[in-house]
Amino acid sequence: MKIRNIIKTVAVAGGLLAATQAVAEVRWGVASEPYPPFASKGADGEWIGWEIEIGNALCAAMNEECSWVEVSWDGIIPALQSKKFDAIVASMSITEDRMKVISFSNKYYQTPAVVVAPKSSDIKASPEGVAGKVVGVQISTTHASYADKHFSGSVDSIKPYQSADERNQDLVSGRIDAMIGDSLAISKFLAGESGQCCEIKGEVTDLAVYGPGIGVGLRKEDTELRDKINTAIEKIRADGTYEAISENYFDFDIFGE
Repeated sequence: MKIRNIIKTVAVAGGLLAATQAVAEVRWGVASEPYPPFASKGADGEWIGWEIEIGNALCAAMNEECSWVEVSWDGIIPALQSKKFDAIVASMSITEDRMKVISFSNKYYQTPAVVVAPKSSDIKASPEGVAGKVVGVQISTTHASYADKHFSGSVDSIKPYQSADERNQDLVSGRIDAMIGDSLAISKFLAGESGQCCEIKGEVTDLAVYGPGIGVGLRKEDTELRDKINTAIEKIRADGTYEAISENYFDFDIFGE
C-alpha cells in the first residue's frame, strides 16, 4: 500500500472514531421503585413521568443520547460510584451528607415534605404531635433522616420501607400511624381511592436535612458533565421546555423559589 493511501485510511478511520465519540450516551440512574408522578413504569414497561421527561429534555439540550438504568433506591449512590450509570435523576435532595461522597447539579425542582395520617387522628407535624406513634418512612431518604433527627425521641418507633407504595399501604391498613414523604408524591396517593382515609397534617422543614432542592447526583470528578447539566437546566427553563412538561403534571411552579 502506498504511503499516501495509508495516510488517507488513517485519516478516515480517525474521522469515524471522532464522529462516534461525538455522540455520547448519558446513562441516567433511576430508582426501580415506582415514584409517581415523577417516575414509574407504564403498561408497556417503559419509564414514564415528569422526571423521566425532564431527564430526556436535559439530554436533548446537551445534544446527547440518553438511556435509563434502574437500581434500588438504597443502592443508587454505590451504583453511581461503581459507574453503572453516569448520573442520578431520581428526586434526590441536595444534602450535606450526600455531598461528602457525591456532587450535585443545580436544583431542578423543590417541594416540601409533609406528615400524613388518618383524617380521624389528632396527629400533628411535630415531635409532640407524633408522640407514642409508629411513623413510616422510605429507607435511605431525607424523610428517614428527618424522622431519626426530630421524631426518634418521642415516637414509639420509626418503621422503614423499601418503597413509598409499601409505606402508603401500611398507613391505609393501620399498621403505622403516620408517615413522612414528599408532598407531591403523597398528593397523588391522597387523590386516589385508597388515600381517601388520610390527609396532610402539616409540613416539616430542616435545611440541614432536606437541603436547597432536588439535583442531579454525579461523581465528584465528573465536573464537565455537571457543568453541561447545569447549562441544560438553564436552557430548558429559558426556552419553555421545562414549563411545557410541568404543566402536564402540576398546576403550580414545581421549581420553587
